[in-house]
Amino acid sequence: MNEDKLKQKLQGWIVSVSCLILCGKFIAFYITNSVGVLTDAMESIVNVVAGLISLYSLRWASKPRDKEHPFGHGKIEFISASVEGLLISIAGIMIIYEGVLRLFSPATISKLDIGIIVVAIGGLLNYLMGWYSVRIGNKYRSMALVAGGKHLQSDTYSTIGLVIGLILLYYTGITWIDSALALIFGLIIVVTGISILKKTVASLLDKADNEMLHAMAQSINERREPDWIDVHNTKIIKYGSYLYIDCDLTLPWFYNIKESHQACERLSSTLVSKFTDRIQVSIHSDPCEMKHCGHCEMKNCSSRILPLAALEKISLSNMTESDEERDES
Repeated sequence: MNEDKLKQKLQGWIVSVSCLILCGKFIAFYITNSVGVLTDAMESIVNVVAGLISLYSLRWASKPRDKEHPFGHGKIEFISASVEGLLISIAGIMIIYEGVLRLFSPATISKLDIGIIVVAIGGLLNYLMGWYSVRIGNKYRSMALVAGGKHLQSDTYSTIGLVIGLILLYYTGITWIDSALALIFGLIIVVTGISILKKTVASLLDKADNEMLHAMAQSINERREPDWIDVHNTKIIKYGSYLYIDCDLTLPWFYNIKESHQACERLSSTLVSKFTDRIQVSIHSDPCEMKHCGHCEMKNCSSRILPLAALEKISLSNMTESDEERDES
């Protein structure tokens, strides 16, 4: 099974199980009349809606590049994750509102033991689905799966606290505990939604991924060749599970076009082997200058003016410097 089909199948299963959990929680709310259980049920609505949006985005993102979308359709995953973050935040606000109403107008709660069991089972299933979704999402760099998985896991963490609160309510009979639970976990849900929104908006704006850039620098250092004098002006853009890397490679000034092309191809192969085959690398070659002699490993170079002082490692700071910053424009 290819990568896209695997992601879609996983998301399909998540949506199906989330629908079953949703039905169970609303039945539990109908039986118990607990706003705490309603909190969990409303969160499940978000799980289902967000899951359907993620499934649609994964199918759209798997479409090949075309003339109208030269970089593919991967950005839809970030939009999907943003919508999910917004829905989570709205659900949290609704839960807080319901909690405040119940705080002033308590309702009669019954058969809370059934509600506790249903909520606990739903929380366990959400955790297992979330863990696997994050695992697969990180493996294939899918923002939609990672965001959905973290959402499910955050739902589980809030469920643990909710179950503890419901048990206290069950044994003490203090009705305001029910409203307090809704207020606390409604706030947690809002914070989770805002966190997802901040991350996806950063991705939509193509914010530099320092973690990815650091991994790239490490990979180049591990397999560095003598004629790779330095790498600079590096940019990485993510479109779903696809990576687009653009950088400048400084090579010996006396290389002809063929030699420069071969050196760039070797660097490109290094990056592809490190990250994924879903990568497009664009490398511009620059000629070396006298100031590069001090950290150039090229042996038997007839043009060397200065001796090798020390090899300069490729780092996050020098790899992302522009020509203007290096005064090489």
